[in-house]
Amino acid sequence: MQPKNLLRLHQEINNEFSFFSDILAGPVSSTDNDADAYEKGGEVSEFPVIPTAETIIYPRLAAPLFITRELSRRALEAAQDEDAPLLVVGQKDQSIEYPTSDDLYSIGTAVSIGRVLRLPDATLSLLCHGEHRVEIIEVLQERPYLRVRGRVLADAPDIPENIDILKRAVLAMYEKVLLLNPNIPEEAMVAAVNLEEPGWLADLIASTLSISLDKRQQLLEILDPVQRLQRLSTILAEELGVLELENQIHEQVQRQIDDSQREYFLREQIRAIQEELGEGDEFQHDMREIDGRIHESAMPSVVRDKAEKELRRLRLMPAMAPETGVVRTYIEWLLDLPWNHPSVDNTDIATAERVLDTYHYGLDKAKERILEHIAVRKLAADKMRTPILCFAGPPGTGKTSMGKSVAEALGRTFVRISLGGVRDEAEIRGHRRTYIGAMPGRIIQTMRNADVVNPVFMLDEVDKMGYDFRGDPSSALLEVLDPEQNYAFSDHYLDVPYDLSKVFFITTANNPYDIPSALLDRMEVIEFPGYADFEKTLIARQFLIPRLLREHGLEQVGLNFSDEAISEIIQNYTYEAGVRNLERGLATICRKVARRVAEDKKSPKRINPTNIHRFLGPQRFIQSKIEDDDLVGVSTSLAWTPAGGDITQIEVILMPGKGSLTMTGQLGEIMQESAQAALSYARSHAEVLGFGDFDFDKVDIHIHLPEGAIPKDGPSAGITLATALISALTKRPVRRDVGMTGEITLRGRVLAIGGLKEKLLAAHRAGLTTIVIPQRNENDLSDVPRHIRRHLDIKLVSHIEQVLAIALLDPLPSENKENSASPPE
Repeated sequence: MQPKNLLRLHQEINNEFSFFSDILAGPVSSTDNDADAYEKGGEVSEFPVIPTAETIIYPRLAAPLFITRELSRRALEAAQDEDAPLLVVGQKDQSIEYPTSDDLYSIGTAVSIGRVLRLPDATLSLLCHGEHRVEIIEVLQERPYLRVRGRVLADAPDIPENIDILKRAVLAMYEKVLLLNPNIPEEAMVAAVNLEEPGWLADLIASTLSISLDKRQQLLEILDPVQRLQRLSTILAEELGVLELENQIHEQVQRQIDDSQREYFLREQIRAIQEELGEGDEFQHDMREIDGRIHESAMPSVVRDKAEKELRRLRLMPAMAPETGVVRTYIEWLLDLPWNHPSVDNTDIATAERVLDTYHYGLDKAKERILEHIAVRKLAADKMRTPILCFAGPPGTGKTSMGKSVAEALGRTFVRISLGGVRDEAEIRGHRRTYIGAMPGRIIQTMRNADVVNPVFMLDEVDKMGYDFRGDPSSALLEVLDPEQNYAFSDHYLDVPYDLSKVFFITTANNPYDIPSALLDRMEVIEFPGYADFEKTLIARQFLIPRLLREHGLEQVGLNFSDEAISEIIQNYTYEAGVRNLERGLATICRKVARRVAEDKKSPKRINPTNIHRFLGPQRFIQSKIEDDDLVGVSTSLAWTPAGGDITQIEVILMPGKGSLTMTGQLGEIMQESAQAALSYARSHAEVLGFGDFDFDKVDIHIHLPEGAIPKDGPSAGITLATALISALTKRPVRRDVGMTGEITLRGRVLAIGGLKEKLLAAHRAGLTTIVIPQRNENDLSDVPRHIRRHLDIKLVSHIEQVLAIALLDPLPSENKENSASPPE
């Protein structure tokens, strides 16, 4: 038999077994037979059990029951053989195929069996009539069918006089449910109105509602008719609330559908009228144009399928629907992106080298790395991976301009985004299209502007990103800057993979230590060190001044700058590692001279140190200089700052006290720990250093670093702190022409430091002649200009004893002791 015919047969049987007809056919009030049924309360009998997971049968109501399991089939046969009633009990978990007594509720309904039909699919369909509630007392057997001993339960006989009020309230709610639920036949209301007993009324209404098996079982287990009716009223209220909400939603959706259909028909009529008048349909014309662009585009097949799918959606929408603009914008983004449109690389190494030298002085490591990339690309073509470079260095050292020069040397398009202050992950990955006004991330937006798949893409200030509740943008960049992943970059807005593997990514950072380690690991760091004064002079002479004269229209005026004037600006008007402020100072002079020329006033032809103050005002910075005398407890440290190298004095003084250590000058935690380590070394080696009888418990030690408003931190001042402290304890002066840098351990070992080039440049600028550096930094001397190394006596040390031998002088005569304090007697 066909499935449709079988389903129809099930429906016919269900209609035939409708209990409403049974109720309406018989009396609707209490009869003597019903009274006999109540009197059976407490009687104990044995029952074959049929578990059911779909319905609960109530006493005095007829219901169809379908049997498919062998367990239930055997129980039915036993009941027929014994001519005894069956016990139908609810099953707690309907997924259990062979339930045991633990899987059943404790109260069921004893039913009498009416007509039994065998269906073509071997299912038994039988008409059951509920007799009375039965409580399971004992399980007699579980196989081959369930058999139990049960006690008949009778409803409570006492009915309060005001029960009619509760019945009317229940019937009123039931009538509202009938109006909202078309699945309940109208005959149910007729039957309910004609019932007088509250228990019977509750059972009838419960059997017609679409409620869960648990709620049906709850009503079955309540023996008090009044309580049962009260519980039913609660269930009816819940069901009525759900039905009213569903009806409200249905009406709202229907109104929207009707409005959309009306708009669709009106627009179709407008389109037909326009066609009759011979007017072109602009919307359809746009659709045909977009379809043509999709077929002509070089996008991958996956993206093409996505675009065609969205175009089909767009064609089915009314032209003025709000969703139309969203879908159309998305398709246009897919069409505007460069999917397979590369620019041709310039592989002429000589030309590339000439371009880099034209725009930049020095920066040999960066230039060499770019030329190596061009050479490998010339030999390996597209087989090589595009590197991810990170230009790291102080501001103004030419990192961003080097990126532009790299693009020009390669013959590629240059694009740039700044990541400084970016805190939202959506800035990188974009927003999903579910948001109003959603857009792709800045990576995809910039690729559309580049219009090629292989631009030089600069991510500026990558060390200045942050994160908050909107996500971590640095984590989103992991996929962008990983050659193993960026061939299928996923933007939330596009929702299709985009190939970034051909992009030459260059990032810039002032401090690479602020970049998350996972992100830094994906990049090749190229240091951009600060410039020495003579290098700044050459840059100003070769690059800055010619460009500024050209930009200010002073090429024909004959204005020139002396080397002394440039040095004056560098030393007294700027304080930086790069040349940005130097360029600003030179530009200020050019503007003032240009104004004089424009006003036909007399203007200087040569800028000298004597007339610089007329243009730039008084000196802004005073360069750090060495002390005039060798002092006790005062040593000179070489420091690294974001603006380049600098020197700083460390002062130590001893005072009568209680053995405390005071540190001032805005010292960070690391520098404070270095001071503690230096003091511990001095105390542990007091005998060797010559102050073994010194009583530290009666002396306060004060360590100070001048310029207290400037925060200072880092371990590289360790040996300088130790030298100044031991000088104060031994009353031996420190050589004023000695500068030092290095980290100290508790055993007196000197460890390596960073920023050596900048520190040596600062030492040379300040006039120091002897420099003490860690032995482990010997290889870093190759980065220091030869001109600087020739003017410095550089001492390599590995232990603090070597530092003390170089820096400390013999004790001063007692009458000339300065900056020292003797321990109290």
